[in-house]
Amino acid sequence: MKPQSMLFTIYGEYVRHYSNEIWIGSLTRLLGEFGLSEQAIRAAISRMSRQGWLESHKVGNRSYYSVSERGQKRLAEAAARIYKVETDVWDGRWCIVSYNIPEERRILRDQLRKELAWMGFGMLTTSTWISPNNLSDRVKEITETYDITEHVEIFTATHLGWSNPKQLVQKCWNIDSINAAYKEFIDEYRPKYEELAAKVAKGEDVPDSHCFVEKTKLVHQYRKFLFIDPDLPQELQPEVWLGMEADKLFQDYYSLLNPGAVRFFELAYEAAPQK
Repeated sequence: MKPQSMLFTIYGEYVRHYSNEIWIGSLTRLLGEFGLSEQAIRAAISRMSRQGWLESHKVGNRSYYSVSERGQKRLAEAAARIYKVETDVWDGRWCIVSYNIPEERRILRDQLRKELAWMGFGMLTTSTWISPNNLSDRVKEITETYDITEHVEIFTATHLGWSNPKQLVQKCWNIDSINAAYKEFIDEYRPKYEELAAKVAKGEDVPDSHCFVEKTKLVHQYRKFLFIDPDLPQELQPEVWLGMEADKLFQDYYSLLNPGAVRFFELAYEAAPQK
């Protein structure tokens, strides 16, 4: 596990619910449960600070780190998708983004593509991406942030032909690959969930440290689907779609692990003293 990616998970799953700030010593204690060294953790924190994801301040000789406003928006978006309970009824409209960004600004062009993919857009053509979800405001915000509004156009529209909606989905997203990733997740975590559920049913003790490690790994692994799953409304899901089974497994296993995981986090957690 990469330290920087794990830090996003720790902040998104725990720290943002506890004043959004944590002592670096607490971070090294928590991430040490995954075999990460203090040196690697400090290097990742420094890198995330330079990238604008984290902010810091000192109290005495102690350093405390919080998620920046930019980071908070990203974590909130991720949480809204991971823990989404119901899928809205699709109104039949598509959000379409078309861009023509010059070669000299290709770094921003590549960054926009990454942002679109993360939000769940699929590539219809090289420079035209679509989503069945209304993400126009988020796209506007991103293009304004990157100062590329003159190169981007955003539409909401109905599709008139010629593919039917599910065929359009197959053109823009690799459904087989996404299903394969979900199957791998299910195959890995179904036995773990069933084993833990059996222990709980028997009243066996499960260490809080175990719950913390396993829950964090679970969220860390499931979070990766944000980069490949377009969050399709039910009307557009293929006949074979393992996303719903994987989500049910995630929620069930999460519920078993969460109480112990939170207790363990709270023992290690320390924020800056109140002024």
